Amino acid sequence: MGLKLAVFGATGAVGKEMLEILAERLFPADEVYALASRKSMGVELSYGEKTLVCKDAETFDFSKVDLVLMSAGGDVSREWAPKIADAGAIVVDNSSAWRMDPDVPLIVPEVNSEALDEIKKGIIANPNCSTIQLMVALKPIHDRARIKRVNCATYQSVSGAGQAAMDELWTQTKGIYVNDSVEPQAFTKQIAFNVIPHIDVFMEDGATKEEWKMVVETKKILDPSIKLFATCARVPVFVGHSIAAHLELEEELSADEARDLLRTSPGLMVIDKHEDEGYVTPVESVGEFATFVSRVREDPTVDNGLALWVVSDNLRKGAALNAVQIAEGLLNRGHLKA
Repeated sequence: MGLKLAVFGATGAVGKEMLEILAERLFPADEVYALASRKSMGVELSYGEKTLVCKDAETFDFSKVDLVLMSAGGDVSREWAPKIADAGAIVVDNSSAWRMDPDVPLIVPEVNSEALDEIKKGIIANPNCSTIQLMVALKPIHDRARIKRVNCATYQSVSGAGQAAMDELWTQTKGIYVNDSVEPQAFTKQIAFNVIPHIDVFMEDGATKEEWKMVVETKKILDPSIKLFATCARVPVFVGHSIAAHLELEEELSADEARDLLRTSPGLMVIDKHEDEGYVTPVESVGEFATFVSRVREDPTVDNGLALWVVSDNLRKGAALNAVQIAEGLLNRGHLKA
């Protein structure tokens, strides 16, 4: 019998993307199940040239699958991921529920795939979307010149907040042109033609939880000694997150050396010309697997300073693709058998 897997949360934006990427990358599964809440039973979903009929996750027998890619939110994951693992399947979870559990690996395959050998609870966590693309860009630089400190600002698309947020941007944008009133629902303030420096809840120190996630996840994935400060903002872009990252390194690394290093590193594409259109914006990242790096510059305001502009499709590398790559890593390392 070959590998069998399920996508839990298959009707959401990330779940649909997981199914698409599994098909695109010819993941060797003999059977794929689409799962969601009872209200989505019977919904038809595309899986390559096939059509899957969504099943009720609550009544599904998880003992008949080897792997579950999960994108159903933190509360659902906290309840169901241990049950699924107890039934014998490995869970790759896209929520924040398990990321900081010391017994759960937090994986970006280009950065720390060796941690896949340390599965203790049968659960693997997918990092935060912005953390993922930043880690792919920082890993080769850290290996070469050791990163002491990162100061970054994120410009995150509305798709990171789900379908309702995307609908709100669309509705508000249309409404402004015809003088309709703007009523924020998914966001705290108007998102159309605006920038909101607020993602997730505020914490006692004034940071938002999104900013905290980037700090603690970077330490867990890359190096606990790295100091990171983040300001995370939501911008009126449908898909694609951008990060302006300013690094302080232990060793000198020129912009030219950094470009050459990044060009040969896995998961990265460098597009950096000092001319009009010589850089990547979120629009160009949509539908792409790569994390893009542009505007590589030396920062003279700190010793061994370097600045990067990092862009990625947050629904792909920031969520679904990273989960599928984790699944591929489990296969390659012998934790699953096709």
